[in-house]
Amino acid sequence: MCFYQDTQNEQLHVHSAEGRYSCDIHRGENTHSREVCNKAFSKKSSLITHQRLHGGERPYACAVCNIAFRHKYILIAHQCVHSGERHYTCDVCNKELHAKNHLIAHIRRHTGDRPYACDICSKAFSDKSSLIRHQCIHNGERPYACAVCNKGFRQQGTLRSHQCIHSGERPYVCAVCSKAFSRQGTLTIHQRIHSVERPYSCTVCNKAFRQKYSLIAHQHRHRGERLYTCDVCNKRLHAKHNLIAHLRIHSGELPYACAVCNKGFSEQGNLRSHQRIHSGERPYTCALCNKSFTQKITLIKHQNIHKG
Repeated sequence: MCFYQDTQNEQLHVHSAEGRYSCDIHRGENTHSREVCNKAFSKKSSLITHQRLHGGERPYACAVCNIAFRHKYILIAHQCVHSGERHYTCDVCNKELHAKNHLIAHIRRHTGDRPYACDICSKAFSDKSSLIRHQCIHNGERPYACAVCNKGFRQQGTLRSHQCIHSGERPYVCAVCSKAFSRQGTLTIHQRIHSVERPYSCTVCNKAFRQKYSLIAHQHRHRGERLYTCDVCNKRLHAKHNLIAHLRIHSGELPYACAVCNKGFSEQGNLRSHQRIHSGERPYTCALCNKSFTQKITLIKHQNIHKG
C-alpha cells in the first residue's frame, strides 16, 4: 500500500496493488461511486466525466454550430467536420477520418474484428457505442425524451437530431456545396457524392454503394429475393424504399417538390434529376467522347452507341 494526498488536500486516496483509488468520503465502499448508479472508476477524473451523464452537463461547445459535448476530445474531433480536416488515414483503403477512434473502428471493417459482444444474445460489434445502443433493444430503455412531444429515444444523439425537426435547425453543413443537414450521419453520406466514395461493395459483382442499406437491397437481386409486397396490386419488390415509392403510384402522392417550378415527384432521386434542368448540371460524362448528361441511365444508353 502507498498513500498520497491530492493537490487540493481535500481527500486521502489509497493506491492498492490493483491500481484502484478509493475515496474516504464513501464509508466502507473503497471506490469512487455515485448514488445514482453505483458505477465504480479507477480515476477521479473518470468519475467527474461520468457524472455529466446524470447531470446532462456538456461543458465543451462548438463555436460554429453550438453543439455541446461531454468530452473535449469529442469536440476536437467534431470541429474537423466543419474544417474538413481528416488527420487519420486507413493503411488498407486510404480512407481519411476525423478522429483516431473512428479509424480504429473503421479498420475493424477490414479485419472483421468484433470485440464487443452482447451478453444476452451474443451479437458482436466492432465498437463499444454500437453495443450500448444494441443493449437498449433488450431492456427497452429509452432514457432520452423530447421536451416538445415526449417521444423517447435510446441515444442522446438521436434525440438531438429529432429536436431539429421542431427547431428546423440544420447544424451540419457540407464544405463543398453548403447544403445543410440535421444529422452528421446524413452529411457524411452526402459528402460521398462529392468524393465518389462508395465503401460498401457487393461480394458477387463488386458493385459499390454509398450506403449500407443500398448494398443489402442490391444483394436481394442476386438471390432473387423480393421481400416486400404491395397490398394494392401484389407486386413484389427488392427493397422497402422501392415499395414506398411504388405505393405512391397508387396514392398519387408527390412529396418532393421543385423549389423553382413546384413540379412534384414521388421519389427524391427524380427530383434531383429534374433540378439539373434548372441548374444546367450534367454530372455524368462519357469517358470516350466527353459528352455529359443529367442522368446516369441516359449516359448508359449513350455508351451503347460506342459499343456498336
